[in-house]
Amino acid sequence: MKPAEQSPAAPELSPLQSLDHWEEDILERYPDPESIAQGKETTEYRNYEDPKRETVKEFYRLNHTYQTYDFVQEKRADYLRFNKKKMPVWAAFDFLNELVDDSDPDTDLDQLQHLLQTSEAIRADGHPDWMVLAGLMHDMGKVLCLFGEPQWAVVGDTFPVGCAHSDKIVYPEFFAANPDAADERYNTRYGVYEANCGLDNVTMSWGHDEYVYHMMKPYLPEPALYMLRYHSFYAQHREHAYDHLMSAHDQEMFKWVNLFNPYDLYSKNPTPPNWNELRGYYEQLVKKYLPEELMF
Repeated sequence: MKPAEQSPAAPELSPLQSLDHWEEDILERYPDPESIAQGKETTEYRNYEDPKRETVKEFYRLNHTYQTYDFVQEKRADYLRFNKKKMPVWAAFDFLNELVDDSDPDTDLDQLQHLLQTSEAIRADGHPDWMVLAGLMHDMGKVLCLFGEPQWAVVGDTFPVGCAHSDKIVYPEFFAANPDAADERYNTRYGVYEANCGLDNVTMSWGHDEYVYHMMKPYLPEPALYMLRYHSFYAQHREHAYDHLMSAHDQEMFKWVNLFNPYDLYSKNPTPPNWNELRGYYEQLVKKYLPEELMF
């Protein structure tokens, strides 16, 4: 039964309890990309052959050169302790207002505006509020730049490290300069992994996706966590380049990643949302699910 059909006297369900009530309906309502994109054809998005922003290609040269297995392990050990700073969510958004993603060929809006475009597109299609919150929070991990991390270690498409780089990743030619490409431990199809070992056992390139996933892990249901953790893993959810590492559970959960992705990608348009009109709703949404302050 959809929440709208419940009796007013019915008790409110927690996000985890209510998930089964939503799942069948949500996954039958995949969004129409053309209805999300405004003023731009969907074929114009993710144009890496002729990116309109000069930063994009240089960003990926640096990213593909320096995202090694050892580098990622070092960053995970450092940042996943969440001992850098404690602050309210809204203070983190204030920082994101100053950040423009150098890897993104589709928008030069600040990050809060992009997050609001994503979450508002999700809300407009009637999805549950935990998914709206996932839309709002999905790029929160870009606060890593606040701690001095270069953008090539924070944003951009993600991919497994510790195994061969797929030629389905954007600008795969830049991996030739990555030391792992010449390391026999890491340059085979499976590398340090086993067939269909599951993504929980796979180390992804370091960045905001992994960081925000761990940050939100105590607060959101598993489908939302998959959306956060793999929303930049285009080589898989668009190209299926890493099916050989995916478990059956991963394949099932990627239905949620595929549901989320059009809202992230196609909601980018030049018109910024009106924060003054939206502020009340999002302040209440954050208060419902998250503590007053988060550890970063």
